[in-house]
Amino acid sequence: MTSTLTYIIIAAGIATFILTYLFSKIIIPVLKSHKMGQKILDIGPRWHKSKEGTPTMGGIIFILASTLSLIGAEIAFALAGWGVPKLLTATFIYALANAFIGCVDDTAKLLRRQNEGLTARQKIALQIFVSLLYIAALVWLIGPKTDLYIPFVDTTIDLGWYYYAFALILLVGMVNSVNLADGIDGLASSEVLVVSLFYIAAAYSGKNANPSSDAEIALLGAVTAGCAAGFLIYNFHPARVFMGDTGSLFFGAIVVGGSFIMDNPLLCVVFGFMFVLESLSDIVQVLYFKATHGKRFFKMAPIHHHFEKCGWSENKVVAVFTLATLIFCVLSYFGLG
Repeated sequence: MTSTLTYIIIAAGIATFILTYLFSKIIIPVLKSHKMGQKILDIGPRWHKSKEGTPTMGGIIFILASTLSLIGAEIAFALAGWGVPKLLTATFIYALANAFIGCVDDTAKLLRRQNEGLTARQKIALQIFVSLLYIAALVWLIGPKTDLYIPFVDTTIDLGWYYYAFALILLVGMVNSVNLADGIDGLASSEVLVVSLFYIAAAYSGKNANPSSDAEIALLGAVTAGCAAGFLIYNFHPARVFMGDTGSLFFGAIVVGGSFIMDNPLLCVVFGFMFVLESLSDIVQVLYFKATHGKRFFKMAPIHHHFEKCGWSENKVVAVFTLATLIFCVLSYFGLG
C-alpha cells in the first residue's frame, strides 16, 4: 500500500476514536434522560442486578462515528485514485443491517420493560435474510465462488454450492457468538479491538489470500479499532453504557465480514475462537441439561458467566479472554496465506 493510503487509514482510525469518545459524552446523557436502561434477568449472576438501569443501545454511538469516518475515508480513497472500496462498503452495509436488527430487539426490550425483545426465531430469520443478501452482494462484486481457502496448509477445496451454505452458517453463527460475548463489562469491546488490530496486521503482512483487499481490510480494522477503543472508555467495568444488541450484532458482522474480504473465512473460526467458545458453551449447556434431565455442565452459560460463578472478577475474565483472543490472532497470522 502507498503512504497516502496508510495516512488515510490512520486518520480514519483516529477520527473514529475521537468521534466515538465525543458522541459518548453527548448520547449517554440522552439515553439516561429517556430512561433507556438495561433490564437485568434474575437468572444471571446476582451481582449483575446492580447494573440495572445502565443505559443500553450504546452501539449507536460507535455506529454513527464509524459511518462518518468511513464515508470520509472512502471519499479520500476515491480522490487518491483507488476508487470506492466495494467489498468494504458491502460489508459495512451488512453490519448496519445487523445493527438495525439489534436496534429493533433493544427497542422491544425497552418498550416491554424486560430483557426479552425479538424471539429467537424472529432474530435468526432476519439474520439469515440479511446474510443471504450479503452473500448475493459478494457474488455480484467478485463473481460466483465455491472454493474454500484452508489456512495453515495453503490449499483450497472446491465445495461446490455447499460453499454458500457454509458461508451462511458462518455469518449467522459468528454474529450471534459476538452477541453472546457481550455479557460482561468491556468483554466484547476488548476482544473486537484485538481482532481489528489483527486485521490491520494482516493487511500489511503481504500474506493475504486476497492481496487486492489489503487496503480495504486495513481500513475496516482501523475504523473498528477506533470504535472499540473509544467505546471501551465508557464500557469498561464499571460500565457507564452497554452497546446492546445494536452494537454487538454490528461488531459481529464486522468480525466475520472481514474474513470474507480477505477471502479467508475459515480463519475467522481461529482468530474468533473465543467468540465461538461462547456459542459452544451455550450449546453444550442446553444439550447436557436435556440429556441429564436438569443437570448443568457449566455453572452458567455462556462460558464467561461460568468463570464469574467460579469467583473471577469481571476484569479478570476480560483480561484472560482478551489475552486468549490475542494468542489466537497471533496463531492466525501464520494461516494468512
